[in-house]
Amino acid sequence: MLAHAPWGGRALLDGALVLDGFAGSGALGLEALSRGAATAVFIDSDALACSAIRQNMTACKASERARVIQADMRRPPPGQAHTIVFLDPPYGQALLPQAVSALRATGWLGRGTVVISETGRLEVAGEFGAKLAHRSQGAAQLNVWREV
Repeated sequence: MLAHAPWGGRALLDGALVLDGFAGSGALGLEALSRGAATAVFIDSDALACSAIRQNMTACKASERARVIQADMRRPPPGQAHTIVFLDPPYGQALLPQAVSALRATGWLGRGTVVISETGRLEVAGEFGAKLAHRSQGAAQLNVWREV
């Protein structure tokens, strides 16, 4: 989707700084690295998920361009503004608004950051910036916005 969207493409992906929040296996950030992103930061609160991400980074030969932070997305450490932020919180816990607020407060989101969030289809996704795309499929909804 990112590669072919009018607001995305090579210009967005090439050299991008990527944050994969609620990272799980790290698949989203690793895919971005494989498509030209410069670096990826993976944040997840679960120690087993962080271990799996490290193993996946090694398997993908991405360890030099990526790092893992074990932290709660509602209380991330200070960071720098990233080009692309993926957020895939557990469904039904209303974590997205809290994570977005925390990422803004700690510097991870800046003017122009493209944020891609996946939440449960019935959850209120919120309006966080300039909406670029919305899709619903099955139990999920995907929202994309650009920070203003």
